[in-house]
Amino acid sequence: MASTASSAAPARLAPVIAALTLTGLAAVQISGCTATSAGSASAGPAAGAGSARPTVERPRELSLTGLDPCSLFTEAQLDELRVNSTPHSEPVGRQGATCSLDVDRSSPYHSYYVELVTDADLTEWTRGTRAEGVMVSERVDVESYPALLHYAKGSSASDCETLVGVARGQTLRVQFYPTDPGEFSQARMCELARHAATLAVKTLQGRR
Repeated sequence: MASTASSAAPARLAPVIAALTLTGLAAVQISGCTATSAGSASAGPAAGAGSARPTVERPRELSLTGLDPCSLFTEAQLDELRVNSTPHSEPVGRQGATCSLDVDRSSPYHSYYVELVTDADLTEWTRGTRAEGVMVSERVDVESYPALLHYAKGSSASDCETLVGVARGQTLRVQFYPTDPGEFSQARMCELARHAATLAVKTLQGRR
C-alpha cells in the first residue's frame, strides 16, 4: 500500500506544478514587455536631445584677449589641415582679429578663417543681436566646450563656421570657405570647420 500512495502523490502534484510553471512563464513575459517598454520610453528624450538647450559648460576659461589667431596652429596642425601657404591676417569685414589659412596650391581650393571675437558670447548667435533667421545653428561641443555649427539654410551649400564659447563673452569663430562650393557637401564643410576649431582649442588649452 505504501508503494501505491507514493506513486499517487506525483500524479496529484502534476497539475499544481504545471500551474506554477505557467504562472512563472507569464511573469517572465510580463517582465520582458515591461523592459521593452522602458527601453522605448527612454529612447524618446535621447532622440530629441539635440533640440533641447545644451547643458555643456566650459571646463575652464580660455581667454582670447591679446592673442594672434595665426598663432593658434602648430606646424603639424597646419599640415593636418593641408594648409600650404603662410598664415596671414585677414582684417576685411571681420568682427575680430582674423587669420586666413589657405589651401591654394592643390584642389579642391579652400580657406579657413580663424576669428577671435572678444565682445560676444555664444548665445549672441542663437538669441542675441547676431542671430539670423536665415541661418541654421546646430548645437555641438568642441573639446567639451559649447559650440555651434552655423550655416545658411537652403540646398545650395556655400560655407560653414564653427563657433566655440571658449570664455565668458568671447567666441572662437572658424569658418570653412571653399573657392568652389560644389566641391564640398554642407556636412563636409561643417566637419572640416569643426576639426580646425578643435585644433585651435587644443592649442589654447596648452597655453592657458
